[in-house]
Amino acid sequence: MQHTLAQPIKCDGISLHQGAHVTMTLHPAPEHFGIWFKRTDIAKAEHALIKADVHNVVDTRLCTVLENAYGVRVSTVEHVMAALWGSGIDNVLIEIDGSEVPVMDGSSEPFMFLIECVGVVAQDAPRAMLKVLKTVTVRDGDSVATIAPCDDGFMLDVDIMFAHQAIGAQRYSFDATETTFKQSLSRARTFGFYHEVEAMRAAGLARGGSLHNAVVINEEGIMNHDGLRYHDECVRHKALDCIGDYFLTGMRFLAHVTTSRPGHNINNALMRALLAQSDAWIVVQEHDAFVPAHMVHAAQSLGVSAIIS
Repeated sequence: MQHTLAQPIKCDGISLHQGAHVTMTLHPAPEHFGIWFKRTDIAKAEHALIKADVHNVVDTRLCTVLENAYGVRVSTVEHVMAALWGSGIDNVLIEIDGSEVPVMDGSSEPFMFLIECVGVVAQDAPRAMLKVLKTVTVRDGDSVATIAPCDDGFMLDVDIMFAHQAIGAQRYSFDATETTFKQSLSRARTFGFYHEVEAMRAAGLARGGSLHNAVVINEEGIMNHDGLRYHDECVRHKALDCIGDYFLTGMRFLAHVTTSRPGHNINNALMRALLAQSDAWIVVQEHDAFVPAHMVHAAQSLGVSAIIS
């Protein structure tokens, strides 16, 4: 079934790129509501709402930025979106008094902790899942991403390559049937290179970044005094970002994603390319999600159409 929060929960913190103090409140929402952000600093109520949707993504430089039809934005949504995915939340209203989600510690763990504090409740409507029926691939320079059918659940294979001894080549495989997001990915923090900080801040980015909310790497290695939370924390954070960006479809997947050198741009491109091909997927109810593939194809041959709820 669909799930929402048992009651509202509030947090505050510094935004990663703008360096502003932000207060954010997560509210329970009814069935079929989905995930919406509401800018409480915007005077006109009809201008303040921004749907968490892949087609509302307007910028992918170092974070994912959503914008509504009135030009109102909310940025760095990927970590809280990943936490909602990992916590099983389908419906929530997120009120925020600024244009960027607080970075907290740079991972999804603080958001998951907030959700656990108030609890999750089942609702009366069944959850829809997106079942991938054929392979779709997108490329963006050195980055590539492929989503393919998988009848057994959701799998994600990620590999990265950085010309620095502290990272190098890393690969991570996440199988939702064998582990949980909380166990394997939620604590992985965003990361960056110290020599890039000045240029990013000149571009209006990373103004709130620090060793308290990011893994920072200089020529000698990891600058954080406590080191890494996982030996391969960087690739795990990339997997976390992927999940947050993919959940902007509003649905969980029956699929196997393989992505090399991912970033927010190719994450969004993959979702748009998939949704643009109506024969590449179908929506099923979760209790029907694991029917054999031949039954899905048989249903399609009888005229069952693919829909986006």
